[in-house]
Amino acid sequence: MSDQRDKILSCACELYLTDGLDGFSMRKLARQVGVTAPALYRHYESREHVLTDLVREAYRAFSAVLYRALEGRTPVDRFRRAGEGYLDFALGEERWYSLLFIPAEQMGMAELPADVEAMGCAIHQFWVDRVRECMDAGCFKAGDPVQVSLTMWAHAHGLISLYLGGHFRMDAEAFRVLFEESSLRMSMGLATDEFAEGLTGRGSAIEPAGVTS
Repeated sequence: MSDQRDKILSCACELYLTDGLDGFSMRKLARQVGVTAPALYRHYESREHVLTDLVREAYRAFSAVLYRALEGRTPVDRFRRAGEGYLDFALGEERWYSLLFIPAEQMGMAELPADVEAMGCAIHQFWVDRVRECMDAGCFKAGDPVQVSLTMWAHAHGLISLYLGGHFRMDAEAFRVLFEESSLRMSMGLATDEFAEGLTGRGSAIEPAGVTS
């Protein structure tokens, strides 16, 4: 991103999350950026274009973090790295994270552009693939990887949303411990008996010795 676009999106994100759609206007955004409204329109045609670019940038940032997990050597290592990346992004990039789950209607749009929808679908498929390959490797019990990935995502997103919403009176490090221990309990329920016996330590999935497929 250019410095000016980066500044516009940063201010737009703050403005939208603070004032909502009703309080979001190009004129108000221009004041926060420190430019005139006509100058802002040289970058974006409307507030809908700004908001769309916000969501697009959130998906790009999220994808960049998640896809690093593909550097893992094994299915479980890739799954573990993906879970760690998810938590790191949610806690370290809270504003971007919150934008990932705002319905298009709440931003004044009937639907998101096709390229943004495709980003969301790719992330969903990424998680399904992580679950499927753990099943294929005999680490998770056989089942529908789509349904299992949705269940695991609901667990992770639910805990994170409660924490970010101020419902847990603890600091970030204490929440990490809570999140990892809770995720481990879920993983134990999904793991095959053989794999469950090798789970040690904390984390959404810890690779035991001998799992190399």
